[in-house]
Amino acid sequence: MAARRQCFMEMVDTMCDLHNDLTYNDFNPTILFASKLKMTTEDKYHCHRDFTELTIILSGKGGYYVEGTTYEVEAGDIIICNPGMRHRNIIVNKAEPTVEFFTGFYGYHFKNMPPGAIVLEDGGCLLRLPSDARHEVLKQCYAMLAENEACQVGKYFMLKAYLMQILLIMMREIVGTPQQKQQGCNFESYNKSYAVKKIVNYLNENYGQKISLDQIAHNMYLSPVYVSKIFKEETGESPINYLIKIRLEKARDILAKEGAGSIKSIANAVGYEDVYHFSKLFKKYYGISPQNYRKEVQEKMASGE
Repeated sequence: MAARRQCFMEMVDTMCDLHNDLTYNDFNPTILFASKLKMTTEDKYHCHRDFTELTIILSGKGGYYVEGTTYEVEAGDIIICNPGMRHRNIIVNKAEPTVEFFTGFYGYHFKNMPPGAIVLEDGGCLLRLPSDARHEVLKQCYAMLAENEACQVGKYFMLKAYLMQILLIMMREIVGTPQQKQQGCNFESYNKSYAVKKIVNYLNENYGQKISLDQIAHNMYLSPVYVSKIFKEETGESPINYLIKIRLEKARDILAKEGAGSIKSIANAVGYEDVYHFSKLFKKYYGISPQNYRKEVQEKMASGE
């Protein structure tokens, strides 16, 4: 019987190693706790030396301060605090407190990561999953909370099973699939060039709307810090400066057309509510005010130049 069991375990390990680079010995976490909390007070800045803590936002918006970096969080976001990482929550709306699920565990080792740690490619602590994966993680969180309350036989193993599903969903998004890595063009693999192209397309298609760095990051399922970093590496400037250039180029094209409307309407069309701010930016970039630029273009057209 023991020989059969050993043979079975070796077969499982071999299958895992070949397909997922994950073995039974690597992935047998010990779960310490799983609970829900409404954030009405801010924690002390602290760390956990011997285990990883995941905080998953169930509802509301809030913030987390981890190792000197502030993260804005909302429903579905995951904050990863590996052993020794100092962290605390930040309350942003006392009237509507953030509700969080948190769990602590140890005893795991993912390939190309330190034992007992989950490392994101951007070096941060915020993981923002695509909608399907986010929904599945939230479902597992609520299942763990229900299991805690039920207190039935095998509670610990049910909690562990749910936790393992959460971790596997996270890892599949973090590392991608072998096919994604080969193609190098799937956004979820966090390929920098592809990600920046997606951001540029988003800016070109939505320049007339209100756009912020946080909004761009949210749409891309990345942290604002990482978005700024990779965008500047690829384009040489920040996403917001790039957006300003797009808007002003569009505005210049409109101004050159006959019967384009008022300066205010043009400013609104390219995403600026404040016409004075728009005019100031236009003059800064082109050395001439929008009104004078239009006048200059009309005079050239009238003279046949």
